[in-house]
Amino acid sequence: MVAGKVDLPWSKGVMRLALNRRRHLGALAALAACALVASCGTPGGGGGGSIPGFGSTPSLPGSEGAVKVAVLLPITSSGSTPAVAKALKQAAELALFDFDNPNVVLVPKDTRGSAEGARMAAERAAQEGAELIIGPLFAQEVSAAAPVARRSGIPMIAFSSDEKVAGNGVYLLSFVAGRDVPRIVSFAMSRGKRNFAVLVPQSPYGRIAEEAFARAVGSGGGQAPVRATFSPNDSGAMASAVQQVANAGSRVDALFLPAGREELPALGPVLASSGLTSAKVQFIGTGQWDFPNVASERALIGGWYPAPDPKGWSKFVDSYAKTYGAAPPRIASLAYDAVSLAVSLSQYPRGERYSMAQLTRSSGFAGVDGLFRLLPDGTAERGLAILEVREGGPRVIDPAPSSFSTASSYWR
Repeated sequence: MVAGKVDLPWSKGVMRLALNRRRHLGALAALAACALVASCGTPGGGGGGSIPGFGSTPSLPGSEGAVKVAVLLPITSSGSTPAVAKALKQAAELALFDFDNPNVVLVPKDTRGSAEGARMAAERAAQEGAELIIGPLFAQEVSAAAPVARRSGIPMIAFSSDEKVAGNGVYLLSFVAGRDVPRIVSFAMSRGKRNFAVLVPQSPYGRIAEEAFARAVGSGGGQAPVRATFSPNDSGAMASAVQQVANAGSRVDALFLPAGREELPALGPVLASSGLTSAKVQFIGTGQWDFPNVASERALIGGWYPAPDPKGWSKFVDSYAKTYGAAPPRIASLAYDAVSLAVSLSQYPRGERYSMAQLTRSSGFAGVDGLFRLLPDGTAERGLAILEVREGGPRVIDPAPSSFSTASSYWR
């Protein structure tokens, strides 16, 4: 039996994956045959402008009755995007082998990082019988591919974080801005925090996070009597905003700071010099705090933020690095979880397996980043942990829920 299949030609990473894991002898024999065919094939032949290693190519022998899952990625785009696309593709392949389902075939398509490329890739995927599309990566690609997928009755699980492209058969597995805010607000209120100061960066993300924060605080019976905004590029305005919060004194017992690695290096020293620390007023953040070496921002030590339990990510990184020889970018877990979902639902009959009822099942799915479920509006809910910034690294102080029934207190 072949432990999952990928349309030819196989990438070197998949060959290494199969060999390293030493699955069934049948899988190794199929792999050898695939490598032979790939070496003799004509690069870029057919498929409307396919490219070696990623285009439309013949399926594996015996795959005619298989469950075909298309993977749309910008493998030949410009800049650093191809490296990200390659990591997503490799993570998808890793999941296929880990879950060992011989009936699922990945059908990779190159979007070339453009709307037109995504539309053409979706058309080829539909023509080749894909039942589910995973990807694309960018919002403009999703918008272009979605009408094709809808006409063909193919649901799409995309990686864009732009909520505007979600819905009507398009599901976003990404971490959408603001969706983690109710979790941290609920936790802070459970620890007795009711009066909040808000120190928000002047950015699209900052506005979204602040709106989500206001809704969560209002529904929980809290209040935010102090609000200040800052621009990372204006040190004087930043110092003034921080001082405004510092002057609040005992009027607030927590500070909401939806900033990330771009703003915190400049903001941290200003917070420290003003005397604002989590020892005086509890700092709370968002998933934007979930980056390596967050503790290097000394002002944040003792602060709380919502994020997936790091154990899942750590295990995934170890497996990925052993297979491909390098650590993955953070976004790679989304591709792994998307393929895991696809494999788990492949047991159901055609026409049912990727229906809205199955994709949006209330119990959700478990992945690298913990519990998640897709919603009818196309966004995703996640079961997040609460971490505290410590000098030796973040520590989980409130575990992620084991089911959505236990998470109902902080969802919406």
